[in-house]
Parts: sequence; C-alpha cells; structure tokens
Amino acid sequence: MNQLIKDKLSLLPMSPGCYLMKDSHNNVIYVGKAKKLKNRVSSYFTGVHNYKTTKLVSEIVDFDYIVTDSEKEALLLEINLIKDYSPQYNIMFMDNKYYPYIQLTDERHPKLKIVRNVKQKKNKHFGPFPDATAARTTFQLLGRLYPLRKCESLPKKPCLYYSLNQCLAPCINEVDKETYTQIKKDITKFMKGDVKEKINELEKKMFEASEKLLFEQAKEYRDLIQSIQYVTAKQHVQFNDYVDRDILGYYADNGYLSIQLFFMRSGKLLARDLNLVPLSDDVEEHLQQFIVSFYNQNTLPQELLLPQSMDKTLLQETLECKVIKPQKGNKLQLIEMACKNAKESLEKKFSLMEKNRASTIGAIEELGRLLNISTPHVIELFDNSHIQGSYNVSGMVCYRDGVPSKKDYRKYKIKTVDGVDDYASMKEVIYRRYYRLLMERGNMPDMVIVDGGLGQIHAAKEIIDSLNLPIVICGLAKDDKHSTAMLLDSSGQQIPIDSKSNLFFLLTRMQDEVHRYAITFHKNTRNKSMVSSLLDNVEGIGEKRKKMLLKHFKSLKKMKEATIEELQEVLPIKVAEDLYKVLHNDNNS
Repeated sequence: MNQLIKDKLSLLPMSPGCYLMKDSHNNVIYVGKAKKLKNRVSSYFTGVHNYKTTKLVSEIVDFDYIVTDSEKEALLLEINLIKDYSPQYNIMFMDNKYYPYIQLTDERHPKLKIVRNVKQKKNKHFGPFPDATAARTTFQLLGRLYPLRKCESLPKKPCLYYSLNQCLAPCINEVDKETYTQIKKDITKFMKGDVKEKINELEKKMFEASEKLLFEQAKEYRDLIQSIQYVTAKQHVQFNDYVDRDILGYYADNGYLSIQLFFMRSGKLLARDLNLVPLSDDVEEHLQQFIVSFYNQNTLPQELLLPQSMDKTLLQETLECKVIKPQKGNKLQLIEMACKNAKESLEKKFSLMEKNRASTIGAIEELGRLLNISTPHVIELFDNSHIQGSYNVSGMVCYRDGVPSKKDYRKYKIKTVDGVDDYASMKEVIYRRYYRLLMERGNMPDMVIVDGGLGQIHAAKEIIDSLNLPIVICGLAKDDKHSTAMLLDSSGQQIPIDSKSNLFFLLTRMQDEVHRYAITFHKNTRNKSMVSSLLDNVEGIGEKRKKMLLKHFKSLKKMKEATIEELQEVLPIKVAEDLYKVLHNDNNS
C-alpha cells in the first residue's frame, strides 16, 4: 500500500457512497458501493482475500469516492458508473445484454416487432427471451397467425402478405378498432400459453380443407398447429396464479459466482438465464449489482424471489416490484431448483476450464517460454488484404489469454499507400493503431504478430521502436499451401514448434481468424464501392437512397435478384424500374 492510499484511507467518511479504484495509468478498474465508505474501502487493504480480489488490490495505486445520502442512492450510482467506465474487474456488466422481447405496438394500425429496448411503456411487451432463436420463431408464428401489418409505414398498394392472408392491408382497407382490439387480446392469450382455442380453430379449418381436397392448404394448417405445439411445449412448470415472477438462485466457489435467473410469465416457467462471473468482492454486493443492472435493461416482473441467505431490504427500496424470500411451498422449491442449477453450471464451468486451459492459457505460457519473455496475455495480429493494390485494407484481431476479444477488433482502410506495397501498408496501420493508443493512454498489448515473413516483421518493428513501445514483435509465415508453417521472432529466426502441440493449433486459429477478418472487410469494402459506382448511373438515386438500398438488400447479388416490386419497397416506381434495367444490363452482369 503506497503513502497516497494510506493518507486517503484516513480521511474517508463513515457515510454511504461509491468508490472508484484506479491503476497506474489512472484507469478506473473497479467500482463498488458501500454503506460505510471508510470500513468498506479499508477492508481491501487488510486481511486475506481470494485470488481475484488479491489481483485487483495489487493493481490499485489510487482511488476516488463519491458520498451519497443513502445506500440506495449509492447502489444506483454504482450501476451508472460501471456503465460509464466499463471497469475490467466489474466484468459481469461489460457483457450484459438486452434480451429480446416481442413488442405489440400501441398504434392506430398496430404491428409486432422484436425489440431489445423496452423503455416505451405504452407498447405491450412479451418476454424476455434469453434464446433469441425462440424469440424469432415465436415472432414468425404470430405473424402467420394474426394478420397485423408488417411494413414500417403504410404503402400505396397491398403487399405479398395480404395475398397470403397474413395482413389486413390497412393501406387499402378501413380496419376498425374493434378488430384490432380482438387481435391484441388473442395475441396476449397466446403468449400466456392459452392456445387450445386457436388449435381447435386451425384443426377445424384443416379438416374442412382436406374434405374439399385442398391438401396444400390442409398441410399449411397442420404445420401451423405443429408450430404452436413446438413453441408452447417448453412451458413445463406452471402455477395457477398467472403472476409474472423471476426466481434468483446462486452459488459461489473458488473465486467465481454463478447466478441463475428463471423467468416465469403468467404463472408458467418459460426460460432461464445463466451468468458465470469472477468474484472480486462480497457475494451480496455482486448480486445486488447484477439485479439492479439487469432490471435497468429489462422489464421488471410483478415478483422477484430471492434465497433466504440474501438481504432483501435494499433491493425492495430500489426495485419497483415485490421482493420475496419464500420460506416454504412451491416458491421455495423454485429457489432451490435455481440454486441447484447455479451449482451444477459452476461445477461444469470448472470442468471445462480445466480442459480448455491447456489449449489456451497453457499454449500462451508455452509461447512465452519459447521466446524467453513473460507470458503474453494480450496479443494483437494484423493482416492486409487487396486486389493488385485496389481496395487496400487491413484487419486487426485481439486475443486475451488465448481467447478472441471481438470488442477489440479493428478495421483500417489504407490511406497513404498507392498500389501494391504490403510493407508500407503494415507501417501505416501499426502506426495508426499504437499512436492512437499512446494519445488516448490506452493499454498496450504484450505482443504483436504480423501475417508474413521478415519484411512485415521489420516494417512493424520499425514503427514500434520509433514509438518506444515495449511490445514483442513476431511473424507467422505460411507454406505454399497457405497453411501456417512457422513462427518467426523479431529478428526473423524460426522458432521451432511441434506441429501437433496446442500452441501450434492456437497460432493456426489466430492466423486463420485475422485472415478471415481482413478478407471479409476487403470484400465488403469492394462490394459497397461497386454497388455505389453502379447506382451512380441511375437518376434519382443519391447518397441517402444508396444507404437505404444497401441496408435493405445487403449486397449487389441480392439487389440483382430482386423484382421491380421488391425494389419499390425502397424506391419510387420510376426509379425502381430504371434501377432494374441498369442491374440487368449485360454490361453490368
């Protein structure tokens, strides 16, 4: 503990508030809340802690704090500070996601959507769906069963869905409010699992179609019935009170916390969400952080059930729902089931971690030993891509302890190089990447691996040395079959690696990934440029309509496959017809 921290600890108040732990680069690495700041912050620097907390404390060189009027205010402030700073030791919130919901809009002509933001309270929301595939399947089924509009804005003429009886076509028909009210009620009943009436209706239609020898139509009704049964089959645990409730269970062991959340809607257990996170603080505080953060992003249920071991007082003050700690009966059994699942998930996690360690951490440690350096925990790889110097781009991927960190991936369009010059392109992207990190005081990687031989290594090393950065440079060379062949150190010397070792397989995966990333970026850049160039030949298409077409059709191939009617979904009819002619001109094929 340095003198600055000792002096600050002596001045801390016995008040509620939040504290922000900082590292040697002045980065906020952890945010916490306390009922009494002096006691809580001082506890980090005294006594024995688990591995995660010990590692956190070893990196702390300074801290700040904010005093609040109550512990409730401290908890809410803590969540906002975590969102602002994304501290590395508050890992559980960095990857926290918005779950998909099915939204029934409150409009004159309502429609169904899949959304992740449920802030618009006037609309009705069904969910959450931790499984996005289940959300899409249910959404598609509802679209076939209930004829609400599918378009964002009403067109001038009916679309294909009208001919399929999947839309009431409010664009040409007057649809009364009573019709929409009934459809909304039917959708709500369906989402509550009350599907018997709908299945009976479809079965009747199926038999009628079959008697009239309309077998294709009968098959469609049969498929709809099977889809309904599939979507509702997983609703296996049920209460008779039709209450929306979430059930929290947890299990902590070996520096990790497993949090299991069950979602019960209208009395039926529909889905679950699992979170496995490193534990660097008090279990109770982690759980409070998780719960408040989760419900800042997702809809609150009517009830939240907690295990007996948790204190519900603060959460009851913070959340606008009933917080219950069941002591007996079915609700207690749900808690026990959630905790059992949390324990099993954590034990499975440990088992998988042990198996994966050799292929990731173990391989990275071996790489450090071969190069006589400390284990390179953060590795960044670069690769260039172009066609004879055209559409010249570069991609960078990042691996942390042998695992891809996709949020750190970067794309670069080469700005200063004309024609084919891989070495100059490498110099440009290396300089842009690490000069920017220097200016922003970002964290540097331990190692940079370039895709290529001695020339690329020298190009990267020249820039790294000019910036005076302590980053190890290596190169990955391929053989004549374009397979990973050898690892070269910064002087171009080959590092012998067993081709059957975990390290060799890891380096191969890394090289394949950076190549895939660069190639994909190059293809997308080239396609967008070609589409843009082609669209310049069509009167009535400017920058705004170019973007609309690319967003709608994604690629030139899909645009060429589109009919004039499909092009009219984005463009006026005359412009759509002109574009269709240009796209199907033999010179543009």
